[in-house]
Amino acid sequence: MELTGSDLIIHAGDIGGPEILDRLRKIASVVAVRGNADRGPWAKTLPTAESVRVAAMDLYVLHDVSDLDLDPRAAGFHAVISGHSHQPRIEHRNGVLFLNPGSAGPRRFTLPVSVARIHVRDSKLEVEIVQLND
Repeated sequence: MELTGSDLIIHAGDIGGPEILDRLRKIASVVAVRGNADRGPWAKTLPTAESVRVAAMDLYVLHDVSDLDLDPRAAGFHAVISGHSHQPRIEHRNGVLFLNPGSAGPRRFTLPVSVARIHVRDSKLEVEIVQLND
């Protein structure tokens, strides 16, 4: 599995069910936010946005990047991680990494099934999109 060996798993929403989070927690610690498709009592306990610090790097996680209501650079974030479109994307804006890892669940439309790996090296974020076999 592509997540084996991870120190932390970040899920940017549209999780599908609490059993997914349970499975991920068997691999590593999990930070997850609620997506628009996450419904029911289990999903109401999830935040809509979360900040997480990894090796002195501050990451902001939310489901839909269009809901971003802060200037990530001014707020001190090194990266913004989002889901929603399920379209994998790595982009840098004004010195901030914007990452959409895509979707590791069932294929959506013609989009690839993917996850992203982030490594912190020499106070820099190195990121790659990893396509999965579906």
